[in-house]
Amino acid sequence: MSVKFLLTSLVVVLIPGTGVVYTVSSSVGGGWRRGLLAAVGCTFGIVPHMLAAMLGLSGIMQAGSAMFEVVRWAGVAYLLFMGASMIRDAGAVQLDGGDAPNDPARSAMSPVVRRAILLNVLNPKLTLFFFAFLPQFLDASPGPLDPKLIMLGGVFMLMTLAVFTIYALASAAARDLVLAAPIARR
Repeated sequence: MSVKFLLTSLVVVLIPGTGVVYTVSSSVGGGWRRGLLAAVGCTFGIVPHMLAAMLGLSGIMQAGSAMFEVVRWAGVAYLLFMGASMIRDAGAVQLDGGDAPNDPARSAMSPVVRRAILLNVLNPKLTLFFFAFLPQFLDASPGPLDPKLIMLGGVFMLMTLAVFTIYALASAAARDLVLAAPIARR
């Protein structure tokens, strides 16, 4: 594994995108648990991109920009749907930290995780990473269960989880600071 791969992957993960925005908004809106669930969901949303790269779909995506545009516009449509849903469901800020017993964030496959997975499945940044950038670090075209692709993808996933966890915890800490101020609670 090269230093170039590690540094470039870290830069890709650190650049705020839809996954970061979703993780931060989940933490701010529901506390650290919800933020961590969003981080985990965003990380699992990388797996389909890895599988597509292993199945050789990168060649199809590179050959036809129309397919990439379909994925990109599906992502845009989903983001618009999520935004409209958030505006429609907007209400008072929940001050309980998302720890209520009936909190949907407590279930293993909560809506937070499902949204995060779908968000990253439709993320064009990840499509470009796995179809254009990652193959440069492979000796040959990846095949099914290619060990080097799995290793590089796994490292990318670990980086994503670590960085998104930091975003989630920092956002939840900022939320707690603001909510601890009596004037903010009013």
